[in-house]
Amino acid sequence: MAQHFLLSAQSRTLSLKAIYQGGEEKAYETFRKLRWPETDGEPICSECGCIEAKPIKNRPTFRCIACNKHFTVTSGTMFASRKLSFTDLLAAICLFVNGSKGMSAVQFSRDLDVQYKTAFVMAHKLREALAAETVNATLDGEVEIDGAHFQKTPRQENRVEDRVDRRIYPNRGARRVVVALRQRKGRTLTFVRRSEADGVSIARARMAADAHVFADEATHWDALEMQFRSSRINHSEAYSDGNGKHTNWVESYFSRLRRMVIGQHHQVSHKYLYQYANHAAWLEDHRCRSNGSNAMALLGGTLNLPSSRVWAGYWQRAKNA
Repeated sequence: MAQHFLLSAQSRTLSLKAIYQGGEEKAYETFRKLRWPETDGEPICSECGCIEAKPIKNRPTFRCIACNKHFTVTSGTMFASRKLSFTDLLAAICLFVNGSKGMSAVQFSRDLDVQYKTAFVMAHKLREALAAETVNATLDGEVEIDGAHFQKTPRQENRVEDRVDRRIYPNRGARRVVVALRQRKGRTLTFVRRSEADGVSIARARMAADAHVFADEATHWDALEMQFRSSRINHSEAYSDGNGKHTNWVESYFSRLRRMVIGQHHQVSHKYLYQYANHAAWLEDHRCRSNGSNAMALLGGTLNLPSSRVWAGYWQRAKNA
């Protein structure tokens, strides 16, 4: 029997030990090379794009020759106004990608020795960065589509006479559906909606005209048969017909997401469910890539995206609201 990839040495190309042994200088060089790959780490002004800059003595800061602005390797990125060292930021990304089913903010804060608020916001910034990989993606070839319900269940009352039937609509709480489109041996796109039927319009917008759709027997998927080549599988009879007609790839994604929500985070607000759905999709899509490659790809993504409009100053906004 072949060895699972996650058990092999090829899956482990980055470790916390190596990050901290390398020290702050090596971590800083990693940030520079991923922020400015076209100049092999030489600074480029984040304001005017000038490639001529002078370093400020005893500080990781540069002064642009053209516009006279001061900038750093993280200026204008997800890590703008950072307070953690480069070593700790790199270690945080290593921990984040190592969790095959995610990592709770409490564990994240303990491993990094930072406040819970810091870990919570950092994790969501990283999820925002990895989601940017598929923001404009279109799927072709064989694509599986399905939806799964996720609900933050309201706590029941102590006395049985005070309890309510949670199956009735007003008592369902913040129930949402994650609609997933998964390209076989490709990418996974996720969307959070109130109804699985909303996935019909999503599929029409995010799938190529020549895509082959695989879905279950839910009646709302019938509408896709008029536009795409379709194959349906009746799960009351079988999960696969043995000839490639199944939705096992997208079900594999939902399995990872459920384990993430139930086993790691326990309760996920419907407001942020899309973040965790994107995180699980990214982990599923890159499950056969080494943790070092995943870490460098994620770090490069954070350094090439602007400061988050959602998570920058998150706790300060909540305090002043």
